[in-house]
Amino acid sequence: MIRVLFVCLGNICRSPMAEAIFRDLVQKEGLSHLIEVDSAGTGDWHIDKPPHEGTRKLLTENSISHTGIRARQVESNDLTEFHYVIAMDAKNLQDLQKLGKAGGYLGRLSDFVPDSSWEDVPDPYYTGNFQETYELVADGCRGLLAYIRKKHGISSIQK
Repeated sequence: MIRVLFVCLGNICRSPMAEAIFRDLVQKEGLSHLIEVDSAGTGDWHIDKPPHEGTRKLLTENSISHTGIRARQVESNDLTEFHYVIAMDAKNLQDLQKLGKAGGYLGRLSDFVPDSSWEDVPDPYYTGNFQETYELVADGCRGLLAYIRKKHGISSIQK
């Protein structure tokens, strides 16, 4: 099982959005039995809360389920238990690096969007622009899934 963890600051906007979008892509590709998805935050302010209303609204509008997603704080063992730990911005990445050494890939979601002008996914909690964040996260998730399929030799549909 390939395990993917998305990480942002509070785990209510960007990382749960990425978790839901990536899980939806994985399910549509018939890869749920091979890829597990989760999200977490570097901060503890929102533990056990559902995603932000703006995130839920966009996911619902795009027919993407956010059922069961609850905020949690990232733990040091996440760095070794997940094969891919994907930060939403440079500060999240820096905070993750302070937790310890990763056992697999540790980087930013923007690493999977070639020729992009953005490096960090803007936090809509502060910008209010959930649509921009959704588009960036969706692009990154598609790129990440393509990367994982290529790296692990996974065809689109394997049941």
